[in-house]
Amino acid sequence: MQKTTANTSFLVLLLMMLTLSGCTRFTSNYEEPTVGLKTFRLIPTEGIIPTFEIGLHIINPNRESLDISGLYYTVTVEGHKVLAGVARDLPEIKGYGEGDITIEATVDFLSGAKLIRSLLVQPTSTFQYTFNAKLDLGPFIPTMNIVEKGHFSAEETFELAK
Repeated sequence: MQKTTANTSFLVLLLMMLTLSGCTRFTSNYEEPTVGLKTFRLIPTEGIIPTFEIGLHIINPNRESLDISGLYYTVTVEGHKVLAGVARDLPEIKGYGEGDITIEATVDFLSGAKLIRSLLVQPTSTFQYTFNAKLDLGPFIPTMNIVEKGHFSAEETFELAK
């Protein structure tokens, strides 16, 4: 009876070691994809609440295709979180390939109002923004965080809206 228990324990231990070594081999050659903010622009809408188009460009330096399970993003302007959202059913990026993801985001009305109120107190013609995103790349690859910072002017924004 003890011999059977010892054999079972040995087999379980061996299976665990093989599984872990397989995971190590799988992730040891993995390189983090390059993700850049391609577009961030105001798009024409019929309502009073503005909508933005956010474009990401992704480069996959790995042999395996990149299946993006989901994306969570936020955009702050002058320290106010004005956009937040999620996206799923995103396109697959083939191994050693690249592709674009485009999402549309609508301004959070209350956060937008707070931004406008702060701009009435302290007017500015140039706005600082921060784009944060978390890409879920599946169960075996850690999530990837993206932070892009920049600025835009009021004149650029109004020209884009035309």
